[in-house]
Amino acid sequence: MGLLNDFDTFCSNIKLDNLADMKKTTEEIAKKLNTSYYDLDNETELHMYIVGSVGRNTAISGSSDLDILFDLPVNVYRQYNAFSYNGQSALVQAVKKVLKEKYTSTNIRGDGQVVVIAFDKYTIELVPGFKQVDNRFKYPDTHDGGSWKYTDPLSEQSACADCETKSEGKYFDFCHIIRSWKNNIGFKMGGLLIDTLVYDFFDINECFAGSPQKNYLEILQALFEYLKNQDKDRSHWYAMGSHQRVYNSEKGKYIGKAKEAYDKIKDLTIGSDNANKILRQVLGNSFPKVQGKTERSAQYVHIKECYDCDSASEEFIEEKFFVDIRYDVDIDCNVTQAGWRPFLLRKFLGEGSTYLRKNKKLAFFIEGTDCPKPYDVYWKVRNVGAEAIRRDMVRGNIVKESGLHHIENTVFEGEHYVECFLVKNNVCVARDRIEVPIGTL
Repeated sequence: MGLLNDFDTFCSNIKLDNLADMKKTTEEIAKKLNTSYYDLDNETELHMYIVGSVGRNTAISGSSDLDILFDLPVNVYRQYNAFSYNGQSALVQAVKKVLKEKYTSTNIRGDGQVVVIAFDKYTIELVPGFKQVDNRFKYPDTHDGGSWKYTDPLSEQSACADCETKSEGKYFDFCHIIRSWKNNIGFKMGGLLIDTLVYDFFDINECFAGSPQKNYLEILQALFEYLKNQDKDRSHWYAMGSHQRVYNSEKGKYIGKAKEAYDKIKDLTIGSDNANKILRQVLGNSFPKVQGKTERSAQYVHIKECYDCDSASEEFIEEKFFVDIRYDVDIDCNVTQAGWRPFLLRKFLGEGSTYLRKNKKLAFFIEGTDCPKPYDVYWKVRNVGAEAIRRDMVRGNIVKESGLHHIENTVFEGEHYVECFLVKNNVCVARDRIEVPIGTL
C-alpha cells in the first residue's frame, strides 16, 4: 500500500494552497467594482466569478495567474456598444481606471480582452463581461477595431465538477498531476487543454467509477499512453461543457513529452523498488522519495538529504520559487577545444554520440525563449557519479547570473547535466535541461 499512499501524499502536496488569499483579493476587487457600477457599498460577492483553472478547481500550488470575470450592468454594454469605433477598448480602459483608484501603486494595464493586475504573489486577469440569459458571458475583444465575443466558463466548471463526482474524486487529482508533470519537465501546455484532455480520457474510461481504491499508477500509465497517441497535427479539441475550441497552439509539443513519460513508467508496478525514483523524475520533487514516507511539499521544505545520496546540498527550483511554466526556453552548449572544430552539444548527442571527452570548454547559452523581458536567469550544474563524490564536486546549487551564458569545462567522467530557469515576478516561468555525459578519455 506504500505507493498508493504516496500518490495520496503527492496529490495533497500539489493542491492549490493560496486560494483563501486569492478569494480575499477577489472580494476587494468585487467591492470596488460593485460600488462603481452598481452603487452597492460593501458588496464583495455579487457579480464576481472566479474562472479559469482556479474556478474549475484544477489549479495547483504555485499557480501564478488568477482569472476572474465581473458581470457589468446592461446599460454599460449599451453605452460602449454605441461607440463608432472600438468601444470595447474604451470599456477595458474604463474598468482599468476604476481599479487604479484602489490599487494606486500596482501595475495595472489593459491587454486585449482583460485588465491585468500584477500583484507580487500572482497576476489577476479580469474580464469585464455581461451575463446572458443562457449563462454565457459577452466580453470585449479590442483587436481589429473591436468586437464582442462569448465565453461559457460556468458550463466548464459544471462539467468538471460532474466528472469529479462520477470519478469518485479522481478527475481533479489527475488534472493536478498533469500540471505538476508539465511544470517539472518544463514546457507550455494550456490549463484548459489539460483539463479537456484529462476529461476526455476519463469520459472514454467511464470515469474509472468502481475501480480499485485509487490505483493511480495504472491510471497514470493509461493517461500518458492516451496523451502520446494524440494527433500532433490536430487543430483543436472541444472543451468540456462549453464545447469551445481549444487550439493546438504548441503544435502538439506535449505529445512527445508524454511519450517520454510513458516510456519511463510503463513497466512500473506497485511493488517496483525504483518506482518512487522514476515517478519523482517524471512528476517532480513533491512526490515522496521512499514508499510510505510522508513528506510536505518540497516548496516549503529544504531538502537536507539529496536524491540518491550524492550530495547534501543540492538545490531545487521548487524550494526557491513557485513554478508555473508558461513560456518556452531552449538551451544548448557550444563545445570547443584547442585544435578541434567547435560543435553544438545537442546536435552531437542527437547524432548518436555517447560521451564528451575531457578538457573541453563548455559554453552553455539560451538559444531562444518566448518569455517577455524582464526576467532573471538562473543556472544549475549537477555532477553525477563516483568521481564527483570522491572529489566533493557534486554541486547542484542554483545560481543567478547576469547574462544568458554559463561557462564550464569537462573535467571528470559522469552523467552530468545543466539546467536553466527563467524567473519573472518571483515565479519560475520557463526551464530547460541538457545532459552533459563525460567519458573517461
